[in-house]
Amino acid sequence: MKALIIDDEDLARAVVREHLAAHPDVEVAAECANGFEALKAAAQYQPDLIFLDIQMPKLDGFEVLELLEAEGKRPAVVFVTAYDQHALRAFEAHAVDYLLKPFSKERFDAALAKARALHAAQPAPPPAAELAAAARQGRPLERIVVKDGPKVTVIHLERLDWVQAQDDYVLLRTEGKNLLKQQTLASLEGQLDPARFIRIHRSYLLNLDRLVRVEQDTKEHRDAILRDGTRLPVSRAGYQRLRELWEGA
Repeated sequence: MKALIIDDEDLARAVVREHLAAHPDVEVAAECANGFEALKAAAQYQPDLIFLDIQMPKLDGFEVLELLEAEGKRPAVVFVTAYDQHALRAFEAHAVDYLLKPFSKERFDAALAKARALHAAQPAPPPAAELAAAARQGRPLERIVVKDGPKVTVIHLERLDWVQAQDDYVLLRTEGKNLLKQQTLASLEGQLDPARFIRIHRSYLLNLDRLVRVEQDTKEHRDAILRDGTRLPVSRAGYQRLRELWEGA
């Protein structure tokens, strides 16, 4: 098996490398200190297995997996993490193995054995978004990653203006740019903070911080007017959601 070690801590990578030295059937193709290095190494080496930290700067472990999925890559994964036990139950439920720092050689060998078995059986691993949602335990997303060819854009949600459904994609409007991401609007809506983002129309999610007012042109037609002058349609159900928020504020 060809493996990548992905962790922003030098010592953590060294521990994994040392344990792997006892397993000559596993070749360490590369070590990566952040998510961007991991994406480049995955494209270059096509690993069968990755040892993946979750809490990393720039891109976290779930975002790395999501971007690999977008490229059609689904290597076996052993998470190497300092996540608490409550969140780790979510990994167990989704049949993903993990190593909780600090870990013993015996625990490492057990995780590697499971990764070997999963790699041999080649089951379809759970989507990265599903794993991330389970680990967050109901906490909303803080940022969205979008890959366009070799370019990766990280959108912090305070910079996201609105989202439009486009078949199996969403168009994300941020800082004057439009970015496309392969995800449904309903799926993204379920990951966002409902106090910040609201479905104003079957095709639109709006960052409430961008809303200036709602204008009614006709009895059946309303528009949301945003800070930059953008007009977005507001459905009857969307207007009701807005009214409920205003009345509850």
